[in-house]
Amino acid sequence: MTPDAAPFPGTLLGATIAAVTPRDAGAERAGRDRLDRMTKPPGSLGVLEDVAAQLAGTAGSCPPPLPTPAAVAVFAGDHGVHAQDVTPWPQEVTAQMVANLVGGGAVVNAFAAQLGADVVVVDVGVATPYAVEPGPALLVRRVRPGTADLAVGPAMTVAEARQAVEVGIEVATALAADHGCLVTGDMGIANTTASAALVCAFTGAAAAAATGRGTGVDDPTLARKVAVVARAAARVPERPATPEAALAALAEVGGLEHAALAGFVLGSAAARVPVLLDGVIAGSAALVAAALCPAALEHALAGHTSAEPGHALALRALGLRPLLGLDLRLGEGTGALLALPLVASAARALREVATFDSAGVTGKSR
Repeated sequence: MTPDAAPFPGTLLGATIAAVTPRDAGAERAGRDRLDRMTKPPGSLGVLEDVAAQLAGTAGSCPPPLPTPAAVAVFAGDHGVHAQDVTPWPQEVTAQMVANLVGGGAVVNAFAAQLGADVVVVDVGVATPYAVEPGPALLVRRVRPGTADLAVGPAMTVAEARQAVEVGIEVATALAADHGCLVTGDMGIANTTASAALVCAFTGAAAAAATGRGTGVDDPTLARKVAVVARAAARVPERPATPEAALAALAEVGGLEHAALAGFVLGSAAARVPVLLDGVIAGSAALVAAALCPAALEHALAGHTSAEPGHALALRALGLRPLLGLDLRLGEGTGALLALPLVASAARALREVATFDSAGVTGKSR
């Protein structure tokens, strides 16, 4: 691709896309070769062998560094589609949960404490005030106070979508400087509605197949939600085939936290730091990231598959195999964090397990 043909010239987004390269094939081959020579039957670690080789490819070295410490970035934003009665939760819960997250009282905080991971909350579009001061645990990068109602028109402008994507890039770049693994998190009442719309827009799935109950809505609310998703996705008649079309589709039906998460995936890839994806919010954002820069998803791992039906559709389209399946549907980064020990164990095995030669263990005779 010539510089003139590069997408989004003169922007952080364009520069980040240009900086993303595929995994190092040589390091990945070295990882697989070492896995086959380790004191175990070849292939006996199953999916963890794929994880270990992928980590080597991302790092460009075998063995790769341990993916520690980890950092969870919880991107928070509100949604104008809340006005369509698609959730029983009041919108101010987003702001209240921001305060709870910063105070350490959310589930993701407990999981992170167990694993020694850091949690950073990023306000990219919270609509209502909260009584928490900005600081290391709370970055205020608000693009606008919530999106517009995607049921009746574009959720945001293309410029706002790009700005939110670049927030995610900046956060990923900063965290990658002193963390070995980045983890996606999210908070936003009604954000599963926007996620379902993105899944439909980027995969061609039907609204009824991609839309779930989110926080646990009843049947009438689910029916309204499906109708809203179908109406919004219909405004994106073709799957985005270019980075510019992807950004336009994101602006049409996505959320500010989805945009920031897409940027977070891109920034992680550009920094050559693995990123662990959480649930349906991250999955739908990853669809955007893949359309903006396909090579970026080579550095991503799916932590789990959630109970939201759109998540499995997104992972299938991305070609990602989830490491866990626990029927979670909380968000915040919880499912991805639970997969972190698996990723760290894969890296440690590749680093520390002896080979047959080094251990003096006899291998297979044939």
